[in-house]
Amino acid sequence: MNLVYAGTPDFAVPALRRLIDEGYDIVGVYTQPDRAAGRGRKPRPSPVKQLAEACGLPVFQPETFKDVSAQGELAGLEPDVMVVAAYGLLLPQPVLEMPRHGCINIHASLLPRWRGAAPIQRALLAGESETGVTLMQMEAGLDTGPMLEWRVCEIGEDDTAGDLHDRLAELGAQLLAESLPAILDGTIKPTPQNDADATYAPKLSKDEAVVDWAEDAEVICRRVRAFNPWPVAQARFGGQWLRIWRASAMDGNPQSEPGEVLAVGASGIDVAAGRGVLRLLELQAPGGRRLAASDFLNGHPIARGDLFS
Repeated sequence: MNLVYAGTPDFAVPALRRLIDEGYDIVGVYTQPDRAAGRGRKPRPSPVKQLAEACGLPVFQPETFKDVSAQGELAGLEPDVMVVAAYGLLLPQPVLEMPRHGCINIHASLLPRWRGAAPIQRALLAGESETGVTLMQMEAGLDTGPMLEWRVCEIGEDDTAGDLHDRLAELGAQLLAESLPAILDGTIKPTPQNDADATYAPKLSKDEAVVDWAEDAEVICRRVRAFNPWPVAQARFGGQWLRIWRASAMDGNPQSEPGEVLAVGASGIDVAAGRGVLRLLELQAPGGRRLAASDFLNGHPIARGDLFS
């Protein structure tokens, strides 16, 4: 069984590692080209490339799969199945049809909910109590292919996007390892998605991370969790942008302007919201480190009556 794997970021690493451990004949690993990163802006290999090379697997990095030469290179591997996880490149129809068993995608939501680029963050922003991973037979539409198997993952009250990302990556790897043999021998039959229940998870933008204090404290808290670790919620205070890494929402009906500091102490910084109170627990100043609110206050005086904007 010639297996080709396609993935790029950290989310795709556990599944590849599991396939290696399970002894599959991985004839090629596809990942996006090295991108400039860090202060020196030097090309950096993707996490998937680093694992593949460490395990002696052949790596391919086409800029696009629309190129006939890239398609021919893949055809030369004679793939029986292609497993895809957060690859980041569009797979045209000739590629989808090339493997004998097609292309199987690991998607970080319970399809058809949250099709698209940011399913983890959109589930958090929506205030949902659970999410999961779905194995899907890929087709030309955006995450529209029939479902093969899925697993549910609960969302904790304090879970950030980073927390969920790591759990779902491991859950996806486990689900793939458990299900792939039955998928390949035809025991698991594809289940069509109900398009009427579909929701879309668009890519995140930095603009979304700016806190609007007129919103409910619970809504702002979801933003803080959803945008951790990127792009990180931020609010303006004292002429500079502060990053808010952790916060909690509290009940209350303060007769104060949204954004006004209500209390400052060892437990955090309480700020009035449109409804309720947001307690800031971990902050970061420009050029500084992430600090617990109590430590942040030592070098950044904030007092009751001050205003976040």
